Amino acid sequence: MSSGKAIIFSAPSGSGKTTIVRHLLQKFPVLGFSISACTRDRRGRTEQDGKDYYFLTPDEFKERIDKDEFIEWEEVYEGNFYGTLKEEIKRIWDNGKHVIFDVDVKGGLNLKKYFGDKGLAIFVQVPSLDDLAIRLRDRGTESEASLSRRIYKAKFEMGFKDKFDVILVNNDLQTSFREAEKLVSDFIKQQEG
Repeated sequence: MSSGKAIIFSAPSGSGKTTIVRHLLQKFPVLGFSISACTRDRRGRTEQDGKDYYFLTPDEFKERIDKDEFIEWEEVYEGNFYGTLKEEIKRIWDNGKHVIFDVDVKGGLNLKKYFGDKGLAIFVQVPSLDDLAIRLRDRGTESEASLSRRIYKAKFEMGFKDKFDVILVNNDLQTSFREAEKLVSDFIKQQEG
């Protein structure tokens, strides 16, 4: 693989990391979005294969694991796999861009370990778990059972925030956008210098 930089955004589900990453992609043409592979069903009618995720069957995912095609992968929930394909990073770097990730906490830590100093790992934190529950309910995509699982997992994931390079508290979205822009800009400049 040729070499570029990696900017890793991680957070519990519903923290706003996807919204921040989408903003940064519009602001910085030099960034390319790493599309994760997963085995979950598409949410609603808007998610597209090859744009939001690479939607694979569990058998396809396991076959790619066996072929060592992932930088990192995990079974997030039973039977529900997510991962980062090596070919996806190569695609972005071959286009002369830096890669930006929107991944869960464990994936973020694994990517930081893989990329080392070429990676900036940012943990997006909500002000409280109550705020997180409200955000997840407002999505309208969660059953009470899945909401409960996500809150439980979020409590666990919050324990890893200090392992990231930066903690970005997403209390006000516009402020978070500005802070994220500065972090990305400074990291790209620092690494180029």
